[in-house]
Amino acid sequence: MSVEVVATNRRARHEFEILDSIEAGIRLTGAEVKSVRAHRVSLAEGYAAVEGGEVWLHGIHIARYDAGGHAHQDPTRPRKLLLHKREIRRLERDVMHKGFTLIPLRVYFARSGYAKVELGVCRGKRQHEKREAIKRRDEARRAEQAVADHYKGR
Repeated sequence: MSVEVVATNRRARHEFEILDSIEAGIRLTGAEVKSVRAHRVSLAEGYAAVEGGEVWLHGIHIARYDAGGHAHQDPTRPRKLLLHKREIRRLERDVMHKGFTLIPLRVYFARSGYAKVELGVCRGKRQHEKREAIKRRDEARRAEQAVADHYKGR
């Protein structure tokens, strides 16, 4: 399936352990859609919360569309996510566990043309877990480089 990725939350993979992910639609205004198509989105401070049987996306920044006319919205306003009831109930159940949260991992346009967000059910990493992940990544990079050097005859 071809998708046009608009924004990714690279920091989330460092700060959180991603246990599960789910795709959700986002309710946007017309000017916001144009701004998203122009890749003017930041997911850095974003999170989602289940409130009153609905899932809301908080803290993401969609810049104002310059040619939007009088229909300017607050760039950080909460945005409703479009999910089936059983998906909402599952997310609500997952988030009830201690330390779990919903983090937006990426925003993209699906082949259908609709804006989508990939939500991750995440648990925060502790400092020593982050250090271990960096160490494993560095070791893997060194091993790959050693194999490449061996085959190049260095």
